[in-house]
Amino acid sequence: MHVKVLLVPNYSRLEAVEGASTLADWLEGEGIEVQWAHDKKLFPDRQVDIEGVGLVVSFGGDGTLLRAAKIVGYSEIPVVGISYGHLGFLTSGGPEDLMQIVSSALAGEMHASHRATLDIEVEFEDGEGSPHVERRFALNDLSLTHGAKGDMTVFDVSVSGHHVDRLRADGFVVSTATGSTGYALSAGGPIVSPDYCGMVCVPVAPHTIQARAFLTSPSDVVEIAINPERKSERLFFADGQIIGEGLTATRATVRRGPGDLILLDKSAQSFYESVSRVFYGRVGE
Repeated sequence: MHVKVLLVPNYSRLEAVEGASTLADWLEGEGIEVQWAHDKKLFPDRQVDIEGVGLVVSFGGDGTLLRAAKIVGYSEIPVVGISYGHLGFLTSGGPEDLMQIVSSALAGEMHASHRATLDIEVEFEDGEGSPHVERRFALNDLSLTHGAKGDMTVFDVSVSGHHVDRLRADGFVVSTATGSTGYALSAGGPIVSPDYCGMVCVPVAPHTIQARAFLTSPSDVVEIAINPERKSERLFFADGQIIGEGLTATRATVRRGPGDLILLDKSAQSFYESVSRVFYGRVGE
């Protein structure tokens, strides 16, 4: 059976590129076709063709794995991460485990964690007041933040057509279970099992003690509408990447993506082992 493996290295880390080269040599020796993702810093607008790809391997930290996730989008091509970064919460192992992990992935012997994704639509106005819409994929989150001046942002939050509240805050995060250990956690949200398919909604520094994080059902749609009466810069980000730079955001709509990310790991307990290691400092007993 023909298999093509896409390699997504962090090109700013020499050891990650060297690890990818080592794997490429081994795969080609086994008769497996190899494709390399380009360096996005050199070619920021180039798209990666994933036709025929059966496995994606990222080499770096969680940021590199997020790039790999963006490349595969909703296609549900399996992704496995090799950690060359500082955190490695989403990755399956380090460079010492490279061959074993990839061999197991190709043999279908790794645990497949189905991670819910986000389908994001953000509405803007350009300098002449004309409407503009951008769509984005996200594995972790959509975040609303204030601009460089640090002005408070006023916005309304609704879920599936039901108005929840008008908030005055530094921002707002709508995350998946995967993203619950990222920005949402830093803003005071809970750690959520990756099996959870709804969204985690967390206000960022709200100007009231009554605002609380809440969870939605998988079928819900979250809408964030910017209050036009308060003129302040506000920015939307998908997995840390700005959306509509230079445009005035008016509304964001977030729903579960039409496809999950298939993240390969060692076992169903990998998530809790990572939680223990990263957040509680437990190495193992």
